[in-house]
Amino acid sequence: MPRVRLPRRLLESLALPTCLLAPTVLALSVPSPELPRRFAQSEPDRGREQNSKDDHSRGRSIPRLYSQQPSAAMRPVLSATAAFRSAPSITRLARPQTCAFGTRCLASQTSAKSASFATSRRTVPATTTSLYTHLEQRRMASSTPASGIKKIKVVNPVVELDGDEMTRIIWQVIKDKFIHPYLDIDLKYYDLGLEYRDETNDQVTLDAAEAIKKYSVGVKCATITPDEQRVEEFKLKKMWLSPNGTIRNHLGGTVFRAPIVIPRIPRLVPSWKQPIIIGRHAFGDQYRAKDRVVDTEGTLEMVFTPKGGKPEVIKVYDFPAEGGVAQTQYNTTESIRGFAHSSFKLALDKKLPLYMSTKNTILKAYDGRFKDIFQEIYEKEYKKDFEAAKIWYEHRLIDDMVAQMVKSDGGYIIAMKNYDGDVQSDIVAQGFGSLGLMTSVLITPDGKTFEAEAAHGTVTRHYREHQKGNETSTNPIASIYAWTQGLIKRGELDNTPELVVFAQQLERACIDTVNEDGIMTKDLALACGKKERSAWVTTNEYLDAVERRLKASLKEKL
Repeated sequence: MPRVRLPRRLLESLALPTCLLAPTVLALSVPSPELPRRFAQSEPDRGREQNSKDDHSRGRSIPRLYSQQPSAAMRPVLSATAAFRSAPSITRLARPQTCAFGTRCLASQTSAKSASFATSRRTVPATTTSLYTHLEQRRMASSTPASGIKKIKVVNPVVELDGDEMTRIIWQVIKDKFIHPYLDIDLKYYDLGLEYRDETNDQVTLDAAEAIKKYSVGVKCATITPDEQRVEEFKLKKMWLSPNGTIRNHLGGTVFRAPIVIPRIPRLVPSWKQPIIIGRHAFGDQYRAKDRVVDTEGTLEMVFTPKGGKPEVIKVYDFPAEGGVAQTQYNTTESIRGFAHSSFKLALDKKLPLYMSTKNTILKAYDGRFKDIFQEIYEKEYKKDFEAAKIWYEHRLIDDMVAQMVKSDGGYIIAMKNYDGDVQSDIVAQGFGSLGLMTSVLITPDGKTFEAEAAHGTVTRHYREHQKGNETSTNPIASIYAWTQGLIKRGELDNTPELVVFAQQLERACIDTVNEDGIMTKDLALACGKKERSAWVTTNEYLDAVERRLKASLKEKL
């Protein structure tokens, strides 16, 4: 059987499994070229990425951001990969539990139910496990910074929540470039990719939320929230809820979204000079509502039954023969109080004034309750501290607040109800230049539980181009900031300032690469009014430039 020696860079471009990649070169025993080129899949995996035109298995190989179809000479190499992947009893190549990368759901950190999901899919032959462990150890041993900087020890684990489509691919590249080479870190890994959520009946999402509670810090990749089209595309069992909503409802707290300000990037709202932070209440309202279509004449009533009491009936509306639509939503006093405390604490921490916006003139009881709770807590617990910090708190109607926001120069926090915050955070992000320039963190009222994520979606359009083998220029900055914000919080909780400095230097490298070097992805180039191809780089090229800046800055700071 012939043997072929290929450079590591070429092997990576072919998207071979991580375990097949040695630090420099690797000799492959090439089997008969008659083997099918398509990677073998087990029965539960059939249909995964059925529209994909490329040959890599998402999240289980060294990701590539674009590729070309392999030449005829390279097809035997891909056949070798197919043979490896189709080894007996392999359903999905999994890292051993001793690996610092973590696995989808380690039994030690999940419920018995989801642990069975994890173990049932990872039967790997002993010889394959041994090979994988050996090569993975070699790869990790070689993952030291080229500058010779010693890895930083992360004292406590960080929970990692993987995602979908283009952001999933970028997420892996970020780990390979900026996390594992510089940090000695224990990642508790949960796969929140849509197919695996479906496979576990969304139990993996609940287990991930519990893990964040346990370890205090989580970082999350963007995920798909399925609609009817996605249900059909992925052949899902049902239309699963938003994993973001599930996690927020499980953890409570407030989602704070702030723009990543890069001076070189023009603002669509020119007057904005300072950041505007949107505090989005992360519980209830439309996101836990019950709604229905009314298709006949009838009376809609709202019924509340006090514990041990008689039902209270409120007539809502008499529908005509053509019917209409109806919705019931709710929130809790406990959650609103937590929302208020999180908002006031962040304002004091950032030394920024805080506004609270509702439509209490229309929703007198519902929104009025939000307004009253905020005012009560402010007067009793935070007013003196606000005055000492020379900042203020004020309630404003939502429409008035939005109008003032557009006219202002920024530099404040707005606490908004769930839906209002969802909408306005995207407006703020785009107003500062791009939806890819927005951080998103979930903070509980006690400040001990923290989850960071990218505020944008999975970039499906770019993923479709990637599947066709076309180059892509997807902005990875928000995904990098999900990691850095989580690492900063981990460093603060563990009292490891060197970790905080590292994360801050990575953020600075992202900004300086754009602002000083003029190296940027397509969305930022378009924001600058540049449409020519020479004005922007691919995602890989941008990440390479960030890596160069990071290495240079770490030599000085660490």
